[in-house]
Amino acid sequence: MTHTEMGKSSRVLVDEVIAAALELARGGRWRRAAGLLDATAPGDEESRARIALAAVEVALESDWFGGSGLTGKRLASAEEVAADLDSDGRWDLAFLRLRHDYAGQIFVGGSFRLGPEGKDAQELAGVRRRAVSLRERAPDAVRAGWAEMYLGLIADNLYAERDVAPAHYAAALHAAEHGDDRLAREALRHLGDHDHDAGDPVRARERWERATELGARAGLVPGTLSQQMLLAVLARTTGDAAGAEALAREVARWAGALGAVHIEAQARAFLSGADPTAPPAGHAPSTASDLPPRYEPPSGTATEVHMGSIPR
Repeated sequence: MTHTEMGKSSRVLVDEVIAAALELARGGRWRRAAGLLDATAPGDEESRARIALAAVEVALESDWFGGSGLTGKRLASAEEVAADLDSDGRWDLAFLRLRHDYAGQIFVGGSFRLGPEGKDAQELAGVRRRAVSLRERAPDAVRAGWAEMYLGLIADNLYAERDVAPAHYAAALHAAEHGDDRLAREALRHLGDHDHDAGDPVRARERWERATELGARAGLVPGTLSQQMLLAVLARTTGDAAGAEALAREVARWAGALGAVHIEAQARAFLSGADPTAPPAGHAPSTASDLPPRYEPPSGTATEVHMGSIPR
C-alpha cells in the first residue's frame, strides 16, 4: 500500500469513527461515544483535531440532556488544536463554542432560566453577535441555517423576543431543505411551540408530529423523548388529560433509564401541572398571524448531511 493509499484509508477510518460516535451520542450513549473517540489514535494532526472536535459535540449532548458538565474541558482541548482543522472545521468549532455559551445562559446555577432577567447584558449581546457572524461566514447553506436557528433560540430564550424568533426558525427550515433532517426537526419543534402559544393546536400538532418523525429517523433518542413531551403538552391543551399524563409518565420513565435528567425533570414537572412551553413571565406569545405558514416537506426522503459538529 502506498503512502497516499494509507492516508486515504486512515481518513476513512476516522470518518467512520466520528460518524459512529455522533450516532451513539445522539442515541443517548454519551459515555460510549466519548470512549470510542478517546480510544482512537489517528496518525496525523488533522485527524486528531477532528476527533477532538467530535468529542466536544458528544460532551454537549451529554451536558444538555444528562447535566454532565463535560464540555468546557473538551472545548479547551479542541481549541488547542484548532489550527490543524480546515476552514469548515474551524467554523464548526466556533459554532460548538456558541452552543456551549448559549447553554450556559439557559442553565444558570443548576436551574433552567429563560429570559434576560438577572443575566449580564453584555454577555447576552456577545452571544448574539457571534451567532450573526457565524451566519454571515457560514461555508454552506445548511451551516448558515444552523446559525439562523440559534439566532431564533437566542431571541426566544435569552431575550424573550417572541415576535422576533419565528422568522429565524422559518429561515432555518428553508435551509434544512438542502438535506438536514435534524435542522428541520429543530425548526419545526420551535415553530410548533409558537403555534401552540398562539392558540393554533392544529398547526402545532402538524409541526410537532413531523418533528418527532424526523428526530426518530435521525436517531435522536433523547431528542425524540423531548419531542414526545411536547405532544403530551398538546394532548393536555386539547382536553386529553389522561393521554397527556400517560405519555408524560412514559417519557419520564424512559428519560430516567437513559440518564437524560433534564427531560425526566421536565416530564415530572409536567405531571405536577407545569407547562414546559410557557414563555417567560411577562412576555406575551406571538399571535397566529405573526407566524410563518405551514411547513410543506419537500418531495422525496431527506437525508442528513454529516458535517462533523452540527448540533442535534
